[in-house]
Amino acid sequence: MTTETHIVQFVLTLVYSAVGLAVFAVAFFVFEKITPFSIRKEIEEDQNTALAIIFGAILIGLAVIIAAAIV
Repeated sequence: MTTETHIVQFVLTLVYSAVGLAVFAVAFFVFEKITPFSIRKEIEEDQNTALAIIFGAILIGLAVIIAAAIV
């Protein structure tokens, strides 16, 4: 592979990463807005471990879907 091909692949990687992060951020924002309570307050102040586990699982699942869509 030539240097030009490497540069193109690097730029595409940056673009796909930016798109993936943007989609992830939008989904995170939407998820926070549709819940009837403050996720941050529930996890930090009330020590709601169950919510933290569910929220983490949702974010991991979303990350896997975005990664699969990009590749």
